[in-house]
Amino acid sequence: MKLVLNFSMFLLASFSFSNASFSLTDFQIKRFCKKEKRVSLCIKELQEKRSDLQEGKLIEIPVRPNKG
Repeated sequence: MKLVLNFSMFLLASFSFSNASFSLTDFQIKRFCKKEKRVSLCIKELQEKRSDLQEGKLIEIPVRPNKG
């Protein structure tokens, strides 16, 4: 019984995550890059990463700490 429950939970978790990805809009990219020193370079890099993500290529996402 426990095995069936674990297996069903595993299947539920694996099917709940889909391959659909939600990329940033142009407005969100501009708002994010407003804080950077080189705004135009930041916008260009994020737009390239967005297009790579939409094409299905793997991208590296940097993690920045929240300064509050």
